[in-house]
Amino acid sequence: MDLSTTYMGLKLKNPLVPAASPLSTDIDTIKQMEDAGASAIVLHSLFEEQISFDAEELDHYLSHGAESFAEAVTYFPQADEYRLGPEQYLEHIRKAKDAVNIPIIASLNGVSLGGWVEYAKQMQAAGADALELNVYFIATNPRLFAEDVDRVYVDILAAIKNEVKIPVAIKLSPFFSAMAAMAKRLADAGADGLVLFNRFYQPDIDLDTLEVVPSLVLSSSHELRLPLRWVAILHGNVPCSLAANSGISSGADVLKALMAGADIAQVASVLLRHGVGHLATMLSDMQAWMTEREYESVEQLKGSMSQKACVEPAAFERANYMKALNSYA
Repeated sequence: MDLSTTYMGLKLKNPLVPAASPLSTDIDTIKQMEDAGASAIVLHSLFEEQISFDAEELDHYLSHGAESFAEAVTYFPQADEYRLGPEQYLEHIRKAKDAVNIPIIASLNGVSLGGWVEYAKQMQAAGADALELNVYFIATNPRLFAEDVDRVYVDILAAIKNEVKIPVAIKLSPFFSAMAAMAKRLADAGADGLVLFNRFYQPDIDLDTLEVVPSLVLSSSHELRLPLRWVAILHGNVPCSLAANSGISSGADVLKALMAGADIAQVASVLLRHGVGHLATMLSDMQAWMTEREYESVEQLKGSMSQKACVEPAAFERANYMKALNSYA
C-alpha cells in the first residue's frame, strides 16, 4: 500500500506529521517520532519575543559601561552570558537534521516583521527543509479593520518568501471574515502551504488570586470538524498544499482529513496524551481501514469527500443547517 503524499513539494512517506510542540525540543524524542512513523516534523516555534528579548539583552551588555575607560574590559560579558536563544534554535535544527532522515520544518511564531526575515534566512542556512509561519495575531483594536488584519499576514509572508528558497507554509486561525478569499490571497502571495487551523489559547480567571492565568486544554477529535470543513472547501480552489491541524487523534481522523483534501495531518495533543508511539497505532489503523476497503494509495483517498467531489456541497457550505437541527428532534 502506498501511503506516500506530497506536501509543499516535499515527498513524504505518509501523511502523519507531528505539529509544533514541546515534544520536538528533545533530539531523542525526534528520533523516536521518526521510528514510530512520522514522515516529517515541525519543530517547536522560535517566538518573536525570544528574538526581541535576546537582541535587547545583547545590546544592554555591549553598551553597559561604554562611557568608562577603554581599559575596563571587564564590562564585556563572557560569551556564555549572552548566548542567544535564537542561536540555540538554529543549532537545534542542525542537530535534528543530523539525527533523522525525514524533513525538518522550522517554525516562527509572532506578529511583526522584526527579526523574522533574517532568522528565516538563517533557518534555511541551518538546513531546515521548510518553514512554517505561525502568525499569532489577535485583533483587539476596535479601529483595526479586516483589511488591516489580512495585510499583516500577507506582508509577513511576502517579505519572507522574497528572502528564502525553501517552501513556506502559513498557519491560520479560523477567524477571518472571508476565509476562502484570504486563503487565495496568501497562495497568490507565495504560500506553499496553508495549515488549518491555529488554536488561540484562551486565558482563565483565578477566583482565589484574582489574576488572569494561562489555560491549556489539549484538543480532541470533535475539534476536527472545523478544519475538516475548510480543507474540503479549499481543496482544488487554492494552488497550494493543505495541512489539517487541530483535533486529529486517531487513524480515522487522519483518513477524514485526507478525504476532505488535506495533504498531511498534523498531530500534537494526542502524542502529548499517549506518547509518540501512538503514531504507529494511527498508521496501523489507517492501513487496516484502507486494506478492508481495497484502497491502494493515499492519493486515491485525497479529496474524495471534498466540496468539489461531494454530491451535496451544501453540506460544507451551509452545513445543512435545517437538516442538522431536525436530526436532533
